[in-house]
Amino acid sequence: MSTAKAVKQSPDSNADATSMTYEQARTALGEIVTKLEAGGTTLDESLGLWQRGEAIADVCEKLLRGAQEKLDATLAARPE
Repeated sequence: MSTAKAVKQSPDSNADATSMTYEQARTALGEIVTKLEAGGTTLDESLGLWQRGEAIADVCEKLLRGAQEKLDATLAARPE
C-alpha cells in the first residue's frame, strides 16, 4: 500500500485513535510530526497526516483530562 493511500484512509482510521493508550497516542503523534518535518509528501498526504495528528492530539488531551479528574477526585476524597 502506498503512503498516499494510507494517508487518504486516515480520516476513516482516526476512529482507531480513540482506542489508543496515552503512550501509544503520544508515540503516533511524534511519528506524524517527524514525517511532516521531513517533507517529501504531497499536499494531500500532508493534510491527511495533519488531520490524523489533530485527532490523536484530541485523544491525548481527553486522556490527560480524565487522569486529572481522577486525581482531583482522589485528592478531594482524602480525609484532612
